[in-house]
Amino acid sequence: MNLAQALRLSDAPCLALVGAGGKTTALFQLARELAPTIVTATTHLGAWQASLADRHFIVTGSSPRPDIESQTTSGVTLVTGPLNGNRFSGLDYSLFSWLRAVCNSKNLPLLLEADGSRQKPLKSPAEHEPVIPDFVETVVVVAGMSGLGKPLTDEFVHRQEIFSRLSGLALGEMVTPEALLRVLTHPSGGLKNIPPGARRVALLNQADTPELQAQAKLLAEQLLHAYHAVIIASLHPPSAVSHKPSATRHPPSAIHAVYEPVAGIILAAGEARRFGQPKQLLDYRGQPFVHAVAQTALKAGLAPVIVVTGANAEPVEAALKDLPVQIIRNVDWQSGQSSSIRAGLIALTPGPSLIKGEGCGAAIILLADQPQVTPSVLRALVERHSLDLSPIVAPQVQGQRANPVLFDRVTFPDLLALSGDVGGRAIFSKHPLAYLPWLDASLLLDVDTPDDYQKSGEKK
Repeated sequence: MNLAQALRLSDAPCLALVGAGGKTTALFQLARELAPTIVTATTHLGAWQASLADRHFIVTGSSPRPDIESQTTSGVTLVTGPLNGNRFSGLDYSLFSWLRAVCNSKNLPLLLEADGSRQKPLKSPAEHEPVIPDFVETVVVVAGMSGLGKPLTDEFVHRQEIFSRLSGLALGEMVTPEALLRVLTHPSGGLKNIPPGARRVALLNQADTPELQAQAKLLAEQLLHAYHAVIIASLHPPSAVSHKPSATRHPPSAIHAVYEPVAGIILAAGEARRFGQPKQLLDYRGQPFVHAVAQTALKAGLAPVIVVTGANAEPVEAALKDLPVQIIRNVDWQSGQSSSIRAGLIALTPGPSLIKGEGCGAAIILLADQPQVTPSVLRALVERHSLDLSPIVAPQVQGQRANPVLFDRVTFPDLLALSGDVGGRAIFSKHPLAYLPWLDASLLLDVDTPDDYQKSGEKK
């Protein structure tokens, strides 16, 4: 998985990067992955960085605008203001509409570096930054994990006084994950000046050791309250273009994980005609089946948790009244399981959001007649999905595929197109399937008949 895939970018995205800890490395790595690409800056760009592009245009507000369209058929094109000392100045704000129009006409990605960090792992923005045009669709906030455990000084933190104020740390104190979390989620910190409609992604870079990756994972769980996604990575500049005379050869860049909200959709609309009574309300260790499944989804951190009801809707919904779940009543439940899947997905990502890729990154579809599912297997499915954003992830028990199954949002259009009494397995032939080896044989159990219920040993 490369950075563009981790960011779930469209063919011609308009994206800005802010923060510190490898922002320029991320900028040009992304530019290479998406090439042909146009790269620019709203603030200063180090002179050495021009060597990372294939061609470079210097533009000012008063100079004639160059014909860059004919030269952007391949590679990376850098557009900046004039050289000022050892840095190129950013473009005048008036030029961004022109550059955006060029990219639109050629269907080219436009990538912007929107602030500076003096090559420090961490930073806080000054009053005048970041400068993010309102047409930007995605903002990536970069932070270097190598700054954790380091003193809050100018050596490791750009604008350390502002970082101190936002984080609550005193100057010279060691930077903690909690302090970094406060800065990244502060309206005057990581979230500053992000356009209201833009997708927000935190890139926790420089996670070069297992210890830093573990700290980044804990941060990611808390950052998802403020960001649409969190990427954990170790991005390294190509050694051949490193500006540092003593630069050593770096290991390949790596994306370690991508964390996004994962929803739980519980299918609880069936009539259970063969069973003879509502399976959703059968007793499982002192609570109704559907309550146990919903409680498990909540304990696993799935959000939102949507329960789709249909037959016997009133008593099933009453069994959930003490839980913070979203209930969707499927009036078309008699047409089959596909209608319940569709109702849950529409509630999860209504209207254009499904097409634009907003909202949850995936959904785990759970069955109301499988109360034996544990929070640990749900968390493991989410963790497996985070490694490569596999379209479908299913547990594998004793060589057999089991439930529940996680579906990445790239599969949602196919799930929405299902009809009749079929479930998610109907699209398995259309997408790669990743397996999660699991030792709990109870995942293979379905309660389809009273005999199954007796065999389960769960009836009290």
